[in-house]
Amino acid sequence: MADFSLEDLKTLRERLGTGMVETKNALVEAGGDLEKATELLRLRGAKSNAKRSDRSTSEGLIAAKENGGVTTLIELACETDFVAKSDKFVSLGDKVLDAVAAAGAKTVDEALAAPAGSQTVAELIGDEAAILGEKVELRRVALISGEKFAIYLHKTNKDLPPQVGVVVGYSGDDAETARSIAQHISFADPQYLTRDDVPATDVENERRIVEEISRGEGKPEAALPKIIEGRVTAFFKQVALLEQDYAKDNKVSVGKVVSDAGLTVSEFARFKVGA
Repeated sequence: MADFSLEDLKTLRERLGTGMVETKNALVEAGGDLEKATELLRLRGAKSNAKRSDRSTSEGLIAAKENGGVTTLIELACETDFVAKSDKFVSLGDKVLDAVAAAGAKTVDEALAAPAGSQTVAELIGDEAAILGEKVELRRVALISGEKFAIYLHKTNKDLPPQVGVVVGYSGDDAETARSIAQHISFADPQYLTRDDVPATDVENERRIVEEISRGEGKPEAALPKIIEGRVTAFFKQVALLEQDYAKDNKVSVGKVVSDAGLTVSEFARFKVGA
């Protein structure tokens, strides 16, 4: 029997969150050495992570943090809602967010390379994934600039962490309207801020499609230009935030609401778990 106590077993389980049997076996193999047993369990966890690499991650959480003149938004994904709502996964989300925000990372690659204590974020996620027993990945990162920020995190299920997150960078003094715009974005899912931000190739492709549809409907040739422009305008109202009908009052555009409130939106980001 290896020389270790019940207290050693308890300490190691609390440190890594591993099961009783695997923890005991690691201590036996390590001859009661806590650090060696920890290393053995981490290595085994890493091998398990590799086997899980091709699994899908459709659950998880969205989190955001303001840090000076920028706000970081992340999506941390896992396999099941059981893990997504666990305290350990939510705590991991907090640690990852803190590290990514502190590093000012703009991309997933930059975020994974960011320091998280004595590890990188990638190593932290790998270790925690081994404990949780599921594939865990940092799927998306956005860094939003602005004078001020409206952050809206929405729970689609009361038992789960936020599944939708929006950050709006803006200038102006009407924080209530800015938050309302963030809520609108969570619902309407715009892809761009203004119609000018929509890529010209996307606009031309949409114009080609609606022209083909309009001709197929047998519309009069003389009426086609007006009909096509109307449908292209409807396309802009789908994808450009300031063109959209305001969710709280569809008789006015978001652009008018923003202008009337004395706000200027600089940029925004919206993440939804699994989308």
